[in-house]
Amino acid sequence: MIVRFGYVAMSMVVMNASPSRTMTMASFNKLGDREAAIRKLERIAQENLHNTLRLLRHNLAHDIQVYRFSSKLIPLATHGDLVDWDPFPALQEPFAEVGEYVRNHGVRVSFHPDHFTVLSTPRPEVLVNSIRDLEHHVKMLKAMGLNATAKNNIHIGGAYGDKPSAAARFEESFSGLSPDIQKRLTLENDDKTFNAFETLEVARKVGLPMVMDIHHQWVNNEGEKPWEIWPDIVKTWDGELAQADTELDKPLVPKLHVSSPRSATDLRSHAENVEIGPLLDFLRRIASYTPALDVMIEAKGKDSALFELMKDMGQYAAEGVRILDGASVAISP
Repeated sequence: MIVRFGYVAMSMVVMNASPSRTMTMASFNKLGDREAAIRKLERIAQENLHNTLRLLRHNLAHDIQVYRFSSKLIPLATHGDLVDWDPFPALQEPFAEVGEYVRNHGVRVSFHPDHFTVLSTPRPEVLVNSIRDLEHHVKMLKAMGLNATAKNNIHIGGAYGDKPSAAARFEESFSGLSPDIQKRLTLENDDKTFNAFETLEVARKVGLPMVMDIHHQWVNNEGEKPWEIWPDIVKTWDGELAQADTELDKPLVPKLHVSSPRSATDLRSHAENVEIGPLLDFLRRIASYTPALDVMIEAKGKDSALFELMKDMGQYAAEGVRILDGASVAISP
């Protein structure tokens, strides 16, 4: 099994390269001149996109081909007081430059909209805002010229005291989304509410590929081991929405999220690095029937955590782990 590792948004190695610089609405209003304030937002967004390109170049130098964009590339982009602002004309060139780099180097990229983007909500105004946020993420991917292989990963959302009803609301809300949004979504289990089995059931019903978060599964499960549910999760990546716009009609490689608990008393928070033991155990158990896998590292250490994990993987060369390059390995059962 070929496993490629990636990381989330920020680098701990490349200095002064944040792709998430922002401005508060209070600071925006203090500027007094609305047009000048909007120009400042656009300058910040241009810097964020420039830094994103710097990080992609850093990634290429270290063979990292899986990367999650920051959702905060454009500050205040979905704020209710700025609904009349269209930032994309001013950002056309830097978005196109990022997208061209992604395509030229075959990078697998994604977004993970924030936790307030919930399709299970019973509140109409929250649903409206959630759809607006998903539309914004799709616009960013389209501005990069990326097809639907670039996904927006979300959770089902809250249970609001009635989990079956919340799941049904998610399904109903999903059915009302535009095809552009639908075909770019993946669905992930969470650490408190919808566990892997429950998320898989909803993913099957709506036809979405499922991303399993192995850390979330460890702390929120029904007694199953992660490798026991994995065969059914893999099947969700063969569906119509999983393959939407895929070049040459090749299915996307399944995706896994990984992090480790911060401590024995704080199981849900993410540690600085990834503990190799549980992860490697899982990878070996699925290697015989999973030809390829992309793994998103969600540790606090970002790319540093990836580099540390690759060092750890190198210690298992005599035990079925072969280092392929700076960010990928071959795992034998």
